[in-house]
Amino acid sequence: MNDDTDGAATATAASHNAPIVSLLPAATEILAALGVWGRVAGVTHACDVPDAALRLPHVTASRIDAAHDALDIDRQVHIAAGSGQALFTLDEAMLRALHPALIVTQGLGEVCAIDEREMHRIASTLTPPAQVHTIAARTLEGVLASIEGLALVVGAEDEGRELVAGLRARMRRVHETLKAAGAPRPRVAVIEWTDPVYAAGHWVPDMVRRAGGVDALATAGEHSRPCPAPSVRDAAPDVIVFAPCGFALERADKEARATLARDEWAWARSKRVVVMDGNAFTSRPGPRLVEGIEIMARLFNPGCFTPLDLARGAILVP
Repeated sequence: MNDDTDGAATATAASHNAPIVSLLPAATEILAALGVWGRVAGVTHACDVPDAALRLPHVTASRIDAAHDALDIDRQVHIAAGSGQALFTLDEAMLRALHPALIVTQGLGEVCAIDEREMHRIASTLTPPAQVHTIAARTLEGVLASIEGLALVVGAEDEGRELVAGLRARMRRVHETLKAAGAPRPRVAVIEWTDPVYAAGHWVPDMVRRAGGVDALATAGEHSRPCPAPSVRDAAPDVIVFAPCGFALERADKEARATLARDEWAWARSKRVVVMDGNAFTSRPGPRLVEGIEIMARLFNPGCFTPLDLARGAILVP
């Protein structure tokens, strides 16, 4: 499957006003931004934007106990992967009760997604059968294309074009501001997980570039990868961004400080270190990635922009 295309569903779903089930938090956010929220009947347990998603039926549950520390969560993930299990379970009875015409899922082929082939099988047994639309973006351009692709499927093509045009305009403003100021381009290390340490891949290096930085650890479109502290050090980052996948700001800040307290991270204590809400602004392939770019730009070159609301999007680690 091409990075910039979405699979399986066809544009015939645009003629339906029947319910939609979202199996991806980013898709839930996209559907709300497209103005078709009234059709969304069910979401995942992780969907929390918009607030109304918290009140909808949840068709998934997590096998992972996220209350544990980062290392134990990683162990749970590897156990699940080793046994061929996804991290989520699907409430098939609930899904059937919602009678969706369209199911939106993820196709990155990772344990963090409901198995795409299984989803197609279940959808074909619904009455009437549901269409499955897959989002499989790996780069920022792929994310923007996926927004327009989903908009086409749900009959909101104009809204999708307008949404993407607005997102591109916001990124262009960041670029023009940095260019006009002759802003330096710092080397940036984005940490997606803290124990073991992972460098953030997929669309995150694109975000760093759009925000005026140079990703010191990763390449756009590639998977996130293990990157121990010595490798981060040897990449000579000017800025270190902790944005643990799935963690909100308070939890991310706690993980960052615990990481910096380790002996192997002593070198980093003299660097500029920031924490971002990865759950909101880096992990989900949806519209809020652009807000993540705006936050990064303010972190990398604060003198070029209006002050950042640190309580909302980021924390500076002293």
